[in-house]
Amino acid sequence: MDEVDGAGRPRVIAAVLAGGVGARMGAGAPKQFLPLAGRTILEHAVSAFEECPDVDEIVVLVVDGYVPRAAELLAGAGFAKVTRVLAGGATRTATSVAALAAVSAASDDDIVLLHDAARPLVSPATVSACVSALAGANAAGVAVPSADTVVRVAAGPAGEAIAEVPARSSLRRMQTPQGFRLGTVRRAYALATADPGLVATDDCGVVLRYLPGEEVRIVPGEETNIKVTNPGDVEVAEALLRRSRDRAAAGGAAL
Repeated sequence: MDEVDGAGRPRVIAAVLAGGVGARMGAGAPKQFLPLAGRTILEHAVSAFEECPDVDEIVVLVVDGYVPRAAELLAGAGFAKVTRVLAGGATRTATSVAALAAVSAASDDDIVLLHDAARPLVSPATVSACVSALAGANAAGVAVPSADTVVRVAAGPAGEAIAEVPARSSLRRMQTPQGFRLGTVRRAYALATADPGLVATDDCGVVLRYLPGEEVRIVPGEETNIKVTNPGDVEVAEALLRRSRDRAAAGGAAL
């Protein structure tokens, strides 16, 4: 393992992925720049990694054409761990590949955390839990149990029909961050990008598909770590932030 300041631990690099345009939000700019409780969604997402003592460096990837705006925003917010703001790719997968290219100088034993900027309420505790899981594994993903029954559908005579009802106890809803030893995720993406049939929206899924013998640990997530996708999600996120601040003011647990 690489040493960091003689601590004998791998370097931990967080890549905050903000490459999507957020078309479903109907805004005039990528959703990562929308306001949320006095800060942008992007600032909220970066702050959890800035505050987490396990993270050494943060790389941010944004929509091409918005790099100067994001760099100015994050510099003004005083994020000391942000070392680079770069352009992402045209797809989620392409942005992950760009993130891995951005940390090409890092060792295979180092850790990369890939996080969607659209999850602005991730907590430093969840980030630390993901890093801790990688002490005994090469890949780990944050997930929460499914509160709803999930079904598999198939085409029926008049449209979609239920084909299977998997046991809910075995199902999880994936969140981010997702963490990896760099050597593992590099090998997975090298195989993935050589596959003309690649369709992926999840980094753990890429490891599972292309390195099937690799264990991907599950890290318990938090229901508050929501993904901001539609306009109503901003209101939900603001309500969760208010509740967290109220609890903190009353001496209770924060978000």
